[in-house]
Amino acid sequence: MYRLYVIELNKKVFTEHRRFREANPQFNGVLECLYVGMTSKSPKERFEQHKRRQLSKKGVDISSYIVWKYGTFLRPSLYHGLPEFNSLAEALRAEQALAARLRKLRYAVWVN
Repeated sequence: MYRLYVIELNKKVFTEHRRFREANPQFNGVLECLYVGMTSKSPKERFEQHKRRQLSKKGVDISSYIVWKYGTFLRPSLYHGLPEFNSLAEALRAEQALAARLRKLRYAVWVN
């Protein structure tokens, strides 16, 4: 089972990270900067992995640099009530759709 989650990012990400800024031309600075992710763990557990900069058993960084550096806290109000997904493909489509929906609301969003 896979779940979506949303993390609020420090707004410095918008000024300090060129690719983040380029991905969010709609952002007007009023709402927050966000990260949308997908996990087979609980959102809390996954956020903690990001902040620890956890590595996989093969030594690969499994955290997003953006969340490690700029992540502040989970935003459950933005993902509460979303279903769990049985397949990775389903979860990835839902992750992209949630990011697009949040951008349409004028949030700045990073998604892998």
